[in-house]
Amino acid sequence: MRPEKKSMYTEIKDRIDDSVFLILTDYGGLDVSTGQDLRSALREVDAEFHVIKNRVFKYVAKDVGVDALEDGLRGPTAMVTGSGEVTEVAKVLQAFIKERELPVVKMGSMQGVFLSAEDIGELAKLPSREILLAQVVGALGAPLTEFVNVMHGMLGGFVNVLQSLEDKKADHA
Repeated sequence: MRPEKKSMYTEIKDRIDDSVFLILTDYGGLDVSTGQDLRSALREVDAEFHVIKNRVFKYVAKDVGVDALEDGLRGPTAMVTGSGEVTEVAKVLQAFIKERELPVVKMGSMQGVFLSAEDIGELAKLPSREILLAQVVGALGAPLTEFVNVMHGMLGGFVNVLQSLEDKKADHA
């Protein structure tokens, strides 16, 4: 492999190795300023957008175990990688696509699981990680809250019974 291609190979491999997810897009029709806007938007959610050579990516894909992505290597290809939340990245991509109709999401991978373009679209619909965690905490806390309410009601009833007994004794005395 020529030195410049070896350098590209190493750069792509390092980006994939350091990333939580990988999304392939078709960037055809994306001009330089629009590309910069997309890069800026993705940077805010800890993600990066890089144009790649399909042939070099094919070699990397085999070596890092994402060969299922080879089918997405037709036409101009860019990869989105990063360490942020994949749902937030998918939301940024979907919003950008909705506004400008570019780039086109091809497919992706997250922790070794293949993601179709539709899967990535569904990820964009999910709430953020913080909201999901809050929902789990709320779901776990609901039974405890109910238990406290029941115990409070029982204690209140017990106090009322004791008060009634005391009132009865006071009336008889």
